[in-house]
Amino acid sequence: MPILPIDAGRYGSREVRRIFEDEQVLRYSLEFEASVAEVQSMLGIIPRDAGIEIARKARSGLVRLERVKELESVREHDVAAMVEALVEVCDDVAKPWVHYGLTSYDVVDSRIAMQLRDALAVIERKMKRLTLLLVEKALAYKDVPAVGRTHGQHASIISFGLKFAVWASDMLIHIKGMDEAKDRVLVCKTLGVVGTGSLMGDRAVDVQAMVAERLNLKPVDAATQVVSRERIAELIARLTLIACTLEKIATEVRNLQRTEIGEVMEPFKEGQMGSSAVPVKRNPIKSERVSSIARMMRAILAVALENIPLWHERDLSNSANERFIIPMSMILLDEMLGSMIGVVSGLMVNLDNLRRNISASKGQIFAEFVLDALIRKGMDRIKAYSIVQSIAFNASMNGMEFSDALKEDPRITSLLSREDVDSLFDARKYLASSSRIIEDVVNAVYVVCKGEDMTATS
Repeated sequence: MPILPIDAGRYGSREVRRIFEDEQVLRYSLEFEASVAEVQSMLGIIPRDAGIEIARKARSGLVRLERVKELESVREHDVAAMVEALVEVCDDVAKPWVHYGLTSYDVVDSRIAMQLRDALAVIERKMKRLTLLLVEKALAYKDVPAVGRTHGQHASIISFGLKFAVWASDMLIHIKGMDEAKDRVLVCKTLGVVGTGSLMGDRAVDVQAMVAERLNLKPVDAATQVVSRERIAELIARLTLIACTLEKIATEVRNLQRTEIGEVMEPFKEGQMGSSAVPVKRNPIKSERVSSIARMMRAILAVALENIPLWHERDLSNSANERFIIPMSMILLDEMLGSMIGVVSGLMVNLDNLRRNISASKGQIFAEFVLDALIRKGMDRIKAYSIVQSIAFNASMNGMEFSDALKEDPRITSLLSREDVDSLFDARKYLASSSRIIEDVVNAVYVVCKGEDMTATS
């Protein structure tokens, strides 16, 4: 019976979860053994017939997970059990050459890289999908004015589409960063017990390069018995940064869905229940899930960093926890991406509430532009600031519209006519460079995610 929610299939897609299941782990390990044997036989390190036989049997499906588990219960070593099970199905010519010149963590680290290679392909595809959804929303709402908030307070007018463009820009940084990291993280190792090449001598480096190419990995440049854990830590750090960006988006959705704001709402399917007790509740559960999992991701990163200082050429202090943190980090990020894709694609935007909230401060959100108008008339900035502030505070205390309070103050009317004041309170005038910023982000996203340069056709 499953204990962890991941084991029960609650989180992550089937596509990513299967990469880390025992059966698939065995297939990756056997493919590594097959590739090594083939290359070793090509280079004359082991007999050619032995290399062909090992590769054939490793890929045949004759090595069963049940048998490996049975051997592991006796040997208490998972890789040794896999090697023994492979030896059992090979002919006598090949048996001595199975796993030749390798150590267990050649298999483990190369297998991990193969898993990450395949899982990252899914993750990157979903990152691009989400980023494209974000720029779609940015374009859809680029001309829609909304409240821009700082410190939780109304600050000035923002293009609602700019929110999505900022998030898309952040995701684009992650996409590029992940692509750059793959050369360092997706590496193959065949250098034996302490990283010298051991039994294969000078040709170990050639074996490693050729095996890496077959597995669509990079050969590690130098290693001990293990690939340095800085690489795993870098990957998990990048995954965690992505998780934090997803949480940032989720947090904004959660805040904007608050009853008092009501500018957006997560999609809510027919039959869904927001609360077991309150029928009218429509809770932002997907965004809350993203925020919750992000906390786990940050905790996982701490463990990955602890794994870097191993003793001498290695110890086992990383081994047990990596069985958790590597699959968990990939599966959980996959879940977060899937959740946020669902949120963004089906996000409901309440345009009436966007307009209502602009008016909620009785016009005080336009104070920046009143200040600018006074400065343009020649008033000293500090004096103008003080005047606008005092008028705004008094208007707030008296429940007055800010524009009315301005029209009643001679310090304002001596410089600005009533028409001048009224002209300052049109939100559509203050989107400024929003369209240009959004369009630049959209083009940058299209270049990376779709291979299209929109400026080339404009």
